[in-house]
Amino acid sequence: MNDVRFTPSGVRLRRHAARPGDLNWLFLPGGPGIGSESLIELAEAIDVPGTIWLVDLPGDGSNQDAPGAPADPYTVWPQVLIEAAQALPNVVFAGHSTGGMYLLATPELATHIVGLVLIDTAPDASWHPRFVAMTERHPLPAVDEAAAIYESDRRDENIAAIAVASAEWNFSPAGLGAGRDLLSRMPYCSAAVDWSEAHFDHVYRATWWPESIPTLVLAGAEDRIVWQGGWNDARLHTPNASFGTIAGGGHFPWIENPDAVNAAFAELAARLPTPA
Repeated sequence: MNDVRFTPSGVRLRRHAARPGDLNWLFLPGGPGIGSESLIELAEAIDVPGTIWLVDLPGDGSNQDAPGAPADPYTVWPQVLIEAAQALPNVVFAGHSTGGMYLLATPELATHIVGLVLIDTAPDASWHPRFVAMTERHPLPAVDEAAAIYESDRRDENIAAIAVASAEWNFSPAGLGAGRDLLSRMPYCSAAVDWSEAHFDHVYRATWWPESIPTLVLAGAEDRIVWQGGWNDARLHTPNASFGTIAGGGHFPWIENPDAVNAAFAELAARLPTPA
């Protein structure tokens, strides 16, 4: 579908699929620097009522030089997500990995969404040192080689080689082939990576929690990227929130087990209020 919209500050919304229903599902990618193209297989795996939109912040992925974006688009990250939530009615915002963290760092969303999905994400930055420790326990020489090339030639194209080399961290053996294919065709943006590393990744802590909005927290059982232990905080286990683990799933669990991811989304959809 070719319905593409931009918010006043350059957030891009691309309509991916539409089914009967008044809900608008906004899918925000992780990364950062990786585009919402990383969520196409997720969008195709789920069968929910309403319209699915792929969302990119200004300056992220392939959303470069977006109309309305400030000269330095990262000055409006991640709060500009409120514009996306205001652009459509009956919004369910779904964030993958760092995308989910950006959502939980934007408390203004609380009054503009009817549902929230957090996939392989975390409530604070305590996941990051555990990720680094994992990479040290399970080194991938190809990642080190690709990273050295990137450091000497910081082009976006060279980030792609790092991502593809890291596939064994991101996917279970069953999903490795499809995972490499996914990572090899993504757009990447080094400026977004640098901004998040400098300003967000190491200091992030959720600034709000949806205590009444229907919420789904989902993660692959074999995710080695984002540690899920932060969700053990009892304060997050409010009656509106459900927590699910996708058997066999890695950091992109819809690749290994799309049926289970679809079932979890269907359960959330059944809990959402009927649009007026």
